[in-house]
Amino acid sequence: MKLSQYTFAFLMGYFLYSLVEILNRGYTHWTMSLTGGAILAILYGINRHKAMTLIRSCFIGAVIITAVEFTVGIFDNLIMHWNVWDYSDMPLNVLGQICPHFTVYWFLLCIPSYYLCMLIRKRFSNNPPDEV
Repeated sequence: MKLSQYTFAFLMGYFLYSLVEILNRGYTHWTMSLTGGAILAILYGINRHKAMTLIRSCFIGAVIITAVEFTVGIFDNLIMHWNVWDYSDMPLNVLGQICPHFTVYWFLLCIPSYYLCMLIRKRFSNNPPDEV
């Protein structure tokens, strides 16, 4: 894997996630842009394996995104008090930072992410995905 591929995946995640947030909420926060970039770069690394199916990728991606969302939420919202989001009114939330509703959303968001990762790999690499 080349660093340039991960950089491109990061930039795609940075801009696409920002766009999704702006279209859905009307605004975004710079830390969410960085988080979106980091997540797509992580998913890009995960999806390099031939054994990675779409469903497996979505499940793993949803768990990773939820864990990263929790970590970023603790920093952004509880430590820095930037109030980027608050899920306190959502059922089964954890400290107002994560909730099952959004984990399902992350699972669904991983579907286009899976295909985007494959497209990036196909475009920038002549090598097939690694075997596990």
